[in-house]
Amino acid sequence: MALSTATKMTPNTNLKSRPLGSLLFYFGYFFALLFIGAPLALVVWPLPVTKRFRLLNWHSRFVIWWLQLTCGITYRFEGKENLPDGAFVMVANHQSEWETMYLQTLKPPICTVLKQELLNLPIFGWGLRLIKPIPLDRSQPAKMIRILLKVGAERLAEGISVLIFPEGTRVPPGQRKAFSKSAAMLACRAGVPVVPIAHNAGEHWSNKTLIKYSGVLTMRIGQPIATQGRKADEVTREAEEWIEAQLAEISQIPRPAVPTTED
Repeated sequence: MALSTATKMTPNTNLKSRPLGSLLFYFGYFFALLFIGAPLALVVWPLPVTKRFRLLNWHSRFVIWWLQLTCGITYRFEGKENLPDGAFVMVANHQSEWETMYLQTLKPPICTVLKQELLNLPIFGWGLRLIKPIPLDRSQPAKMIRILLKVGAERLAEGISVLIFPEGTRVPPGQRKAFSKSAAMLACRAGVPVVPIAHNAGEHWSNKTLIKYSGVLTMRIGQPIATQGRKADEVTREAEEWIEAQLAEISQIPRPAVPTTED
């Protein structure tokens, strides 16, 4: 299940809807959930956490490959050499379900900060519980940051990187939402780098429709951002500006203008 990558194609290829491919994709998606994800969740629970990550990622890798095969998507991955040794905090824009799967496979073990209610989903939630996520109850915002900083520091100390979507929710392509500084706060306190990631996955796998779109799905990994001796606001701003600059280059749906402040 090797993933092909684009080497000379530009991200200006027109998006094309794939209704029949989307139907076939979802047959495989639910097949994988029932016959790969569920059995693995039962098998891996007694194993060490690092082995759980590797085995459960088989499900994600299948879905990513199957999407490529059925919906005519070509993957372009840039900057994998920027992933540092040791644990780090990964921040990425959030557009679709695709990045929640793929980013877990980049350099495991990686745990994700997510909505607490996702753990209650049948099969899917069972697998999530096995890879030490950081669930947050969004009905209690005052507690969220304390839990993130406490549990996130524990994960990093265990050598588990932390994936955070600083927009806090899925943001459709062509829209913007200010980044939360919680990821930078965690990284600054723990003294680990922040790795920014930009992608245009939402142009191909939207959460607004079941129809998938063919074309080039580009993901860029930036150089690690140092955090030692720096303020969270400064680190957040650097990560957000880098991600927005990449999105302006790789997105086929035009990006909104960056807000300017007046003196």
